Amino acid sequence: MRLNRLVKFINSLIGLVILAALAATWWYAWRPLPQTSGTLTAPLAAPVTIHRDARGLPSIEAKSLEDLLFTQGFATAQDRLWQMETLRRAATGTLSEVIGPTALPIDRETRSLRVARIAELQLAVLSPADRATLAAYARGVNHYIRTQRGNYPVEFRLLGFDPRPWRIEDSLAIGLIMFRNLSASGRTELEKNILLQKGDPEKINFLYSPRSGQDIQPGSNAWALAGSHTASGKALLANDPHLEHSLPGTWHALHLRGDGLDVSGFTVPGLPGVIIGRNAHIAWGITNLGFDSQDYFLEQLDPNTGRYLYKGQFLQAELDRELIPVKNASPVEFKQWVTVHGPVSTIGNRQAALQWTAAIPTPFQFSILTLNRATNWAEFRAALEFFPAASSNFVYADLAGNIGLQVTGQLPIRRNRAGDVPVEGTSGEFDWVGFIPFAELPSFYNPPSGRILTANQNPFPADYKYIVSGDFAPPYRARQIADRLDSPDIKKWTPADTLRLQADVYSGFSHHLAAHVVKAWQRRQASDPNLAPAIELLKQWNGQMMPDLSAPLVITYTYQHLRRMVIEKAARQPGATYELRIGPAHIESLLDRQTPGWFPDWDAVLLRALGEGVEEGQRSQGSDLRKWRYGLYNQITIRHPVLERIPYVGGYFNLGPYQANGSSTTIKQTSARLLPSMRFVADFGPDPSGGLYHLPAGLSGHALSSHFKDQWRAYQSAEGFPLNAPAAETLILQPTP
Repeated sequence: MRLNRLVKFINSLIGLVILAALAATWWYAWRPLPQTSGTLTAPLAAPVTIHRDARGLPSIEAKSLEDLLFTQGFATAQDRLWQMETLRRAATGTLSEVIGPTALPIDRETRSLRVARIAELQLAVLSPADRATLAAYARGVNHYIRTQRGNYPVEFRLLGFDPRPWRIEDSLAIGLIMFRNLSASGRTELEKNILLQKGDPEKINFLYSPRSGQDIQPGSNAWALAGSHTASGKALLANDPHLEHSLPGTWHALHLRGDGLDVSGFTVPGLPGVIIGRNAHIAWGITNLGFDSQDYFLEQLDPNTGRYLYKGQFLQAELDRELIPVKNASPVEFKQWVTVHGPVSTIGNRQAALQWTAAIPTPFQFSILTLNRATNWAEFRAALEFFPAASSNFVYADLAGNIGLQVTGQLPIRRNRAGDVPVEGTSGEFDWVGFIPFAELPSFYNPPSGRILTANQNPFPADYKYIVSGDFAPPYRARQIADRLDSPDIKKWTPADTLRLQADVYSGFSHHLAAHVVKAWQRRQASDPNLAPAIELLKQWNGQMMPDLSAPLVITYTYQHLRRMVIEKAARQPGATYELRIGPAHIESLLDRQTPGWFPDWDAVLLRALGEGVEEGQRSQGSDLRKWRYGLYNQITIRHPVLERIPYVGGYFNLGPYQANGSSTTIKQTSARLLPSMRFVADFGPDPSGGLYHLPAGLSGHALSSHFKDQWRAYQSAEGFPLNAPAAETLILQPTP
């Protein structure tokens, strides 16, 4: 009897624990889910409707622009308030305040770039119209924050703080942090400079050249087709930016309609308007240009007083002194000098100032809404002249069948140097002399081929009048896109076909390198029994970077060891590293030409790289190469930065681990950090859906929302959802009485 009572007691206790857990889950995670149907009140001039489709995509209808932007801020906060909070703290250097000392390196780096101060400067020169745009959005975010007090997303509860009111500067800072993420070229200058200390200058300069010699005009990861290539007979545009993966993802999809604005597409949470998308007249996509927008200037500066020499005069540097608040710890002082070139840091035994295009005072226009309203190529280009973003390629298509591409951004004009290594800042001889005029940036409109295809490669002609420097991509993705578009397999492209092309995982570089390795084996009549299975795998391989194959892993390891040998030869020192994006093209060029002066026997080098690669693979995946799996190597987990830390159940809130296909040289780029951040196809045919899209995870940032990860399978299989779909539920915001 006593045993039965004990069992009953234990069962009751377990039941109570389960009920308590369920109650806590409901209170902290389920209760904060946003209201998406019915009626709410808000400080509006007239009622606003938020329709949401079966995947939660909000379509907002308002009578005035102010109400429309207010509601965009409100609806975005409904879906992504925690992400917005994280983004603005990352942008303003205040993550340590809520996370603790582990975030101090991130905060120091952000403050060293003066992102928050630049945002304040931008705010000071905003036009009244731009200020009104950002203020309306901020009011919408703040209305959601006020009405949700005590009911914020679970991440706030877990970290123990509430969000403060949203400010215009927060939106500007988020734009700047995206700018930083797409333009951090200064590190490459430092890497090259270190290699040049002991290395062979001719070899180092070759490996760091911004031009591959195989560049396809123009550049970046998108394409546009004229109606002659499409099933609808109308222009089609495709875009799939590759960015660092995260949960929730980078983009928030939505539809805005009101006051003459009718635009669908994608934006970064925290920014009003639509950054990538379409209206009734035009569609556009964006990809990173990669032009060098940062330079280090070596200063003659006294770190104690801030006095420095510039153009024959001693000047006083400005002192930035701030306290970084740290959770459960004392504030940490941050200070740096700022010269005419920018914020100063120590490089070796020298003081160096970092100049960055985002920090240069220029006429600032928050021109996203101007872009959203554009109806033709001329208006599109006019909106881009002052577009506040990192240098980019904007791809274009319109209802009339026109296609084009416009390079944008503040591209510095350099004299007497390429901007690829730090230079003396004292004389002023190497200072920037302005920016390349917008009218002289590369622009392409209605090429005879009826298509514009891009993949981050160098878009500037070889005889361009200005010095070109940057981290451009090799030509492999662009070449594969071109080959697929010209293939007789598909003569008339549909949006569904295009989504599948965006998921292509053929690597022209890896396939070509495999052929080189096989030929080297054959020429030397090699017979190493440990390498023979690898050669057989490479002989039969078709270049597809698929997770269940062995050959992609064999060639990946081979390339890594070949790359190491090449950079160590150039740098004249062991342990040197080389991960420049254009690197595969330069190494392929060396192999194709059997370039003298590097190695006496390139075949021997290739087989040595193969041997070392096989040894490395055998240590991780066993002695039988036929059982190797590329997917075990190319394994990705998209982690939730907060919820994954919950004991026992944290892994549920991540995506993965999964065995990924693709590589850095395939149309679908994958790596430990990067994935397609979304896919979008717009077709101006009769289909009223507006095009197809999908996100890696889902639209909601709430972990218990049905839209948190509901697009993952479609993303994996390259299936699309209509951008404009019927409403599944409707929320009406009524003006506050």
